[in-house]
Amino acid sequence: MAKKLPIVYSALLLTGVNLLLRFVSTSFQVHITARIGPEGVGLLQLVMSVGSLALTAAMAGIRTATMYLTAEELGKKRPQNIKWVLRGCFCYSCVASLTVAAGLYIIAPTVAKSWIGNAAVTGAIRLFCLNLPVVCLCGCLTGYFTAANRIQTLAAVEIAEQLCYMVFTLASLNLWGKTPEKACCCVVMGSGVSALFTALCLTVLRSAEKQAPGERIAIRKRLLGCAVPLAAADNVKTGINTLENLLVPQRLAQYPGELSPLGAFGRVCGMVFPILMFPAAILFALAELLIPEMARCAAGGEQKRIAYLARKSLGIAMVYGFVCAGLLYLLAKPLCLHIYKDPEAGMYLKWYALLAPMLYCDAITDAICKGLGKQRVNVIFNIVTSAMDVALLYLLLPKMGMTGYYISFLVTHGVNLMLSLNLLHKTAGISIPFYAPVYTGFGIFLAAKLGGLLRGWPAQTAAFLCLAMLALAALGIIKPRQIRWLIGLLKRPTAKNAPAG
Repeated sequence: MAKKLPIVYSALLLTGVNLLLRFVSTSFQVHITARIGPEGVGLLQLVMSVGSLALTAAMAGIRTATMYLTAEELGKKRPQNIKWVLRGCFCYSCVASLTVAAGLYIIAPTVAKSWIGNAAVTGAIRLFCLNLPVVCLCGCLTGYFTAANRIQTLAAVEIAEQLCYMVFTLASLNLWGKTPEKACCCVVMGSGVSALFTALCLTVLRSAEKQAPGERIAIRKRLLGCAVPLAAADNVKTGINTLENLLVPQRLAQYPGELSPLGAFGRVCGMVFPILMFPAAILFALAELLIPEMARCAAGGEQKRIAYLARKSLGIAMVYGFVCAGLLYLLAKPLCLHIYKDPEAGMYLKWYALLAPMLYCDAITDAICKGLGKQRVNVIFNIVTSAMDVALLYLLLPKMGMTGYYISFLVTHGVNLMLSLNLLHKTAGISIPFYAPVYTGFGIFLAAKLGGLLRGWPAQTAAFLCLAMLALAALGIIKPRQIRWLIGLLKRPTAKNAPAG
């Protein structure tokens, strides 16, 4: 097995890959928007919401379960059991994905006509069915490689996969995808071809490993105990998210002030959210590695390291989220004008930029809780907050339009974060002092106000970043030893400068 990197260097590598892939994905979204317009993007979002629900049901928690079980075996120094873990995960994944694919294929016409309101997208939905078994196999394999800390290998394959996806999808769009309905088919076909490429690459790499298997072990009970709660949580959350996406245009049409419900929905979900979550690629890399790392620490009884990693990760997410919020707020209008040529999208981005700290911290908190085996509790949280979201959208959209969508988004994500932080406090015994987010928010707000007084986005950006760093240092949020630690990461990763646990 390849030599392991410390978690910080693995996170840095995965961060670079995630940023590259997110940039490519956002560029692709811009290309699609230019081709089919906001209303076409809204239709594509509805189709992909249905596909996301089917994929979540087919995946049935297997990616995180594979990651968790692999990390647990490695944490207990039993690498010979990995073969049996993967075999059990593959069998579980095949049963789940083929069952969901068959069901979706049968009901595709009803879904297209009754749920989406456009029978012409039936073909795209049925194409998605063919992708499900392959994508789920990729989920198992990427879960294994992540838990085994084979980040270099995984990064190279993911870059190649994205290139494959881009080339195939753009070629099919130029040759055939002249309408929104055909564009949906092109996107689905591109994802299927790239998933097949990834599955073949990772299967060959796994087969080349020389680890001798040990005696057969029982894995079914552990696998079901981990995957079923995850599947329940993911299915409930994705199912209600899909219901939300289908509900928004219908309820928004009842608001007198909204002339294009599908266009407004497309602007927020298809234009604003990709920009809002683009900087979060850095944190998603950290979250990806925290799950197996926390599982290994929990298996080894390393409570001090768990508390250290949790505090460090949440602190980074909080500061980074506030800085990104200030920057996105300042640059919302020029960004959307330059990327989409749509000033209305810039207005929405200013709204949602203020929520970046909450969203970014929630991603890290969720990953830590999963790594500590709190999947069942997360099921309850997701059910409660998702049901609350549907109820708020149903009530607020006809009366308040997209303002109601924003209020619902803010309330439900805020409640979910508070519940997760409380769970983390009880599990790992850590908490963020109240003054930390207050001081951080005040420093960023002051920097944004002062930076916004200048003319031109380059001057505003430079002034904001300098003032934000000065404010955070003056308020004690960023300390000199932390800056020295970050500078030290630029050196060659050795045991000497690896972060302490």
